[in-house]
Amino acid sequence: MLKTTILTLGLLAGPVAATGAGGSFPSIDGGTLSLDDWRGQPVLVVNTASQCGFTPQYEGLQALSDTYGPRGLVVLAVPSDDFNQELGSAAEVKEFCELTYGIDLPMTDITQVRGPEAHPFYKAVKAETGFEPGWNFNKVLIGPDGAVVGTWGSSVQPQSKLIVQEIEPLLN
Repeated sequence: MLKTTILTLGLLAGPVAATGAGGSFPSIDGGTLSLDDWRGQPVLVVNTASQCGFTPQYEGLQALSDTYGPRGLVVLAVPSDDFNQELGSAAEVKEFCELTYGIDLPMTDITQVRGPEAHPFYKAVKAETGFEPGWNFNKVLIGPDGAVVGTWGSSVQPQSKLIVQEIEPLLN
């Protein structure tokens, strides 16, 4: 797990906030999702894919949201085809997630999470912490102050003690 208090990701004044793009994602429902909308709340950002061996982690992500959402946690799913395991369109992803896993989490449109075309959020995380998704279902926990609290790879389940013990102290 990686910790830093430098990265602000658009929640507070800082280099990403200055660009206006670092904390904003196109929503799978149209419009924009902004980390600023969740200022003061912990946000677990997870790059997802619908055709991956880790896709059943959607259940754990939804369970985290159901359990801790009322106390302030936001779980943000970021569908990505960077590893060639996502469906062809945002509409297909949304339908799959709703029908298969009952997902009602906020979700972005299909987004690049690594490499030179990565979304500014992921570029900022990599620049400040060195963490870049190595596969689908990598997790980045942003604290209420906008700092990266922790990062985890695909094999760490959403409801694992490693993640929950970092989330609980950040809740209302």
